[in-house]
Amino acid sequence: MTKPLERDEMNMDFTPTVIRDKHDRLMNELKKVIVGQDEFLEHLVIALFTGGHVLIEGVPGIGKTMSAKTLARTFKADFARIQFTPDLLPSDVTGTKVFDVKNSAFYFKKGPVFTNILLADEINRATPKTQSALLECMEEGNVTIDGETYELPKPFMVLATMNPLEFEGTYPLPEAQLDRFLMKLTINHLPPVQEEMLLKRVNETGGAISPETVSPVVEPEEWFSVLQEIGRVYVNENIIRYITSIIYATRTSGAVLLGASSRASIALMKCAKTVAAVSGRDFVIPEDVIEVVKPVLRHRIIVKPETLLDNVTVDDILEGILRTVEIPR
Repeated sequence: MTKPLERDEMNMDFTPTVIRDKHDRLMNELKKVIVGQDEFLEHLVIALFTGGHVLIEGVPGIGKTMSAKTLARTFKADFARIQFTPDLLPSDVTGTKVFDVKNSAFYFKKGPVFTNILLADEINRATPKTQSALLECMEEGNVTIDGETYELPKPFMVLATMNPLEFEGTYPLPEAQLDRFLMKLTINHLPPVQEEMLLKRVNETGGAISPETVSPVVEPEEWFSVLQEIGRVYVNENIIRYITSIIYATRTSGAVLLGASSRASIALMKCAKTVAAVSGRDFVIPEDVIEVVKPVLRHRIIVKPETLLDNVTVDDILEGILRTVEIPR
């Protein structure tokens, strides 16, 4: 393990056990509803504690929307949901100016984006113009209508679900906009053992498994404190060099058309710091970086078409990079 040497000089009052406890309580609540998706839930909580937006991909009917609703329920903050459809307009997301006949004046009617946690359901069913309206809000943290800017509530987190692109009626998200998501998580069908556990739980509860059964764990004030403390997690030069090497390997890989950006390297470091914190440590080790390489990078690189024809996935490429890049010890 790579442990920092100059901790006393940094004058930090860090409390990793508090964050680990908060993480464990969140996971326990989420598992009350979501069965057999522990790794997926782990990364979802890491994204929440890092303060980023999440893209969730999977076929219909496997719990994408349920997972997002359940996470929002554990957070003591405002929640809104937008069902994205081909006829959804940008103003349906952000809001619009409305004329008040009584006062003979226009006023701004806020859209559902003015919330703390927003579930953007099936975001790739909306047109690129409507997608852009939401993604601009994610980037800027505000909405501009007719030259006037309206700040979004803080915290503001988007959980966007999407179906695989081979499904009819979907519009692919542009690469530049995909980069706005901290993570892209995939949720898959349950293996037989977990499927059996799910059926038993549904049978025992009379089909009453829902987000309403979980208890709120995190308040907005606590969330801000968690972000602040995680920002203090120590990253030494060897870890920074390791992250840089991974990012550079995506840019030089023969299977990749476009490698990860500098934004991706920053995101990878931030998520690694969060992994360290929820593990009860105030310093990052290589295993923390490895834990989040796939969710942070899988949507940030473009694979060559000929590579895809060979049935090689983005995750396969990232696994190969992790095998070739030297791990600091």
